Amino acid sequence: MNALIIKPTEQSVEVIDVTCLEDIIKLIGYETIITDDIGNNGDKLYFDEDCFLRGTEGRFQIDTLVPVSGNGVIIGADESGALTDVHLNLEEVKPRVKFL
Repeated sequence: MNALIIKPTEQSVEVIDVTCLEDIIKLIGYETIITDDIGNNGDKLYFDEDCFLRGTEGRFQIDTLVPVSGNGVIIGADESGALTDVHLNLEEVKPRVKFL
């Protein structure tokens, strides 16, 4: 499935391919992941719930959401919560991301 990864230490947003939740966990680096909705189409930002407690390097913020430390992954989800291709494209997301 198409997804986007935000890497704050590199200040980059890239298109990636993931097959399951385990891929997202590996990209984030921790199993304690949570999500925030970033639109009305089912797209969600996955990130480490304990990112600030760990002192993870690199921070970013999307729109007015609470800032996140470490990598984040944006991917779509259907009504049942199953992962789907991300609806937003790279050009739509990049201007919404602020590196802190």
